[in-house]
Amino acid sequence: MKLHNIRSESKGYTTWGCMWKKGELSLVDGKPAKSFFCKNKKGEAVLMQSRVTSFWQDGSVKWTAHTADAALLGEQIEVRLADECEQEGDYGIRIQETEQKLTIYAGELELYITKNTNNLVDAVKIKGNTVLTDAKLVLELEEPMLIEGNKAKVNREYLGQIEHITIEEKGPLQAILKYEGSHISATGERKMPFIIRMVIGMDCSDIKLTHTFLYDGDEEKDYLKGLGIRFQTPIKGELYNRHVKITNDYGCFHEGLVPLISWRPRVPQGLYERQIQGEKLILEGNDKEIVDQVLEDTPYWSEYSLCQDSVSHFVIRKKLAEENCCYIDSLHGYRTHGGFAFGSEGGSILLGIRDFWEKYPSGYDVKGLDLDEAEATIWFWSPKAESMDFRHYANRGYNQVCYEGYDYKGATPYGIACTNECMIRFDEKIIPTDRELDAFCNQVNKPALFVAEPEFYHKMRAFGYWSVPKKDTPMEIWLEEQLERAADFYLNEVEQRGWYGMFNYGDFMHTYDHQRHQWRYDIGGYAWDNTELVPTLWLWLYFMRTGREDIFTLAEKLSRHAAEVDVYHFGKYKGLGSRHNVRHWGCPCKEARIAMAAHHRFLYYLTGDRRFEDIFDELKDNEMSFLNKDPLGDFYEKEEMVYPSHARSGPDWSSLCSNWMTEWERKNDIRYRDKILVGMNDIKKAPLQLTSGPDFEFEPQTCHLRYIGERTTGGTHLQICMGAPQVWMELADLLEDEEFKKMIADYGRFYYLPKEKQLEESQGIIGDREFTLPFMSAAMGAYGAWYLKDEWLAKRTWQILLETMIHDGNHEGFATKKIPNCGNQKELVEIAWISTNFAAQWCLNVIMVLEFIRDALPSTMEEAEVLTDGADAFYFRKA
Repeated sequence: MKLHNIRSESKGYTTWGCMWKKGELSLVDGKPAKSFFCKNKKGEAVLMQSRVTSFWQDGSVKWTAHTADAALLGEQIEVRLADECEQEGDYGIRIQETEQKLTIYAGELELYITKNTNNLVDAVKIKGNTVLTDAKLVLELEEPMLIEGNKAKVNREYLGQIEHITIEEKGPLQAILKYEGSHISATGERKMPFIIRMVIGMDCSDIKLTHTFLYDGDEEKDYLKGLGIRFQTPIKGELYNRHVKITNDYGCFHEGLVPLISWRPRVPQGLYERQIQGEKLILEGNDKEIVDQVLEDTPYWSEYSLCQDSVSHFVIRKKLAEENCCYIDSLHGYRTHGGFAFGSEGGSILLGIRDFWEKYPSGYDVKGLDLDEAEATIWFWSPKAESMDFRHYANRGYNQVCYEGYDYKGATPYGIACTNECMIRFDEKIIPTDRELDAFCNQVNKPALFVAEPEFYHKMRAFGYWSVPKKDTPMEIWLEEQLERAADFYLNEVEQRGWYGMFNYGDFMHTYDHQRHQWRYDIGGYAWDNTELVPTLWLWLYFMRTGREDIFTLAEKLSRHAAEVDVYHFGKYKGLGSRHNVRHWGCPCKEARIAMAAHHRFLYYLTGDRRFEDIFDELKDNEMSFLNKDPLGDFYEKEEMVYPSHARSGPDWSSLCSNWMTEWERKNDIRYRDKILVGMNDIKKAPLQLTSGPDFEFEPQTCHLRYIGERTTGGTHLQICMGAPQVWMELADLLEDEEFKKMIADYGRFYYLPKEKQLEESQGIIGDREFTLPFMSAAMGAYGAWYLKDEWLAKRTWQILLETMIHDGNHEGFATKKIPNCGNQKELVEIAWISTNFAAQWCLNVIMVLEFIRDALPSTMEEAEVLTDGADAFYFRKA
């Protein structure tokens, strides 16, 4: 497998995924029968650390994850199977573990850990010198209250209590520790569980941390005020050799703790300039006497603080050590990428939070710079910003007017999560250069990312059926232009609309309001999208076919957000997510489709991100949540039911199938395959098989579906617009089930038949059931045309898909318009009619339809207009 780095960064350890042909690599005694060998563009062998992440249905290896030093990998690599192991000698990370302690030796880096304490790490040493001690998790909650009729706020502080440490990965190059626990106050109150992953690399001076925070508070009183990681570090040497440096909008803010500038006595010329250049000053004679005199009568700036308090503002402040002294403002700016360094004669520490300004309010505090030991805090939520209020925006729902699920309130944040990433680097220099700090930020935000060419993934049919771009005809060119325009529009819209913040970044809005030139952020189900109509699948497949780094990042942030904030990780809704709403957890509809594994398999297999292993573990048995929340419970009488819950074949059962399929392939556990087969066999027995229903009764204990007639709550299109076609088609191939393949094909054909033909073929049992929004079924229709070799169906599929964008001589598609002085923009870029539902579904279907029936696509726009004008042809089919 040949891969290339699609990012500019080429330093630090990086992990990527490789895909293997079915049967190519088997297991022997639980391990791959062959080892993996990597060479770079120069032909040099590069040491890797490897693990298996999924299996084919025959038990052979499907996906693997590999870790190596990006600096050695270069721009291009080749990974292949080898009979001999590429590792030599005893080189690598060593871990010593007892009941009470863990010690990690990673070359020059050593970590000392005591279990079941407040400390993530007791001490970190570099070359035998202690550089960090007592790393802890910190949490601040704010409670609003009334005191004698006056509004007040009380801040409560908590420290993380480590309850369990797992050595999740250990190899020659990398070790990963997984910490689990809760935050505990001084009075013993437990709040907010956490999952922390600490990544240590061999001979690497970086420590990477992935911080997952889970909300189990009372939304009425547990406002999030501060969330972060705090540690101590030794500070050595003269006060004038102590520095702080912070990245800005342009360049860096850099100060010495004690600036060598003085009215009286005059500091010798040139010393201040050398200090600001980051030079270690060794003073003697008269220079030292004068500077020592200055030090006796000058303020020591002991504390520095950086806070990005909004998407468009950050502030740097500093103060003296005395508690009764105020902070003073050092610098106000727009956006900082979050590089923060402080140092002394003993070396420097660099701090970086990924997506620092995008996931505001982020920040850092460092205190005690004038002492022998400083305290640094990395804030994922800075307490210097406004607290996070988790309450809902209303005390009821607005079903009809505002497109919310029901009229009753169903909002709850209990069980949601948020994951953030940061890095700590230890450097021997007194302070890094501006360029070094900027490069560090780039590594934190855009680490090296190795992927294969789209043609490789396409040939391997990674993640099912999708097309690679071709521009051989005018219509192919037009379609590719529309796909590119749609993706570029959303890339720009994130920035133009400011879709940022710790609990928002990654998501899109649902529907646009042309009159206000604003998305309907305040109108119920038209606000945050929460994966409605799978923009995740659209963007991931668009990346797979283009290899564009900016699209990968857009999809990555969407997956990270949707997997954490939009879903429940514990509690009665575990494994379910909230439907689109003003608040991400606001809608009373809690459904499997929002949380399903199909959204995020791409990111996991391409990067090996272990946080998604937690996510998939939460989902593998989430059918049991259907006992707590029947997705159709408000539409059926409980006393008339035979099974305790309901599941539509799509999107409910299909979403469960994606969870079971992911667990089956990740663990090679056929119990999850068998869960799929139970429901599939039940559907096969239904009168119209996959076309039947789609409402079924559901028994979570056995995974059986019970046919209850041709009823479709919400419209037939819901059966196939939430990822079901993509899941079904991939499953049919994995199971090698020809009957199920034909069922998919028959469904696609049936959807596009005229009503009288549908009634005839179903012998009338479909009744008045409508097959709504037919363009959303284009992938099913194309599959049917391809599988059944049906030319009429191929033509009809293109007719329906194209006529949604080509009508009355208008074929502008996703063309944007620019409006001056509008939407708080000098020039607003707008698509007046846009909705994320349409964009995601139309683009996703085009990507798939091109794979199945490209040959049936009209060659020119003129031919397409003739085809779309002939809608009446739908009702007549020649023999």
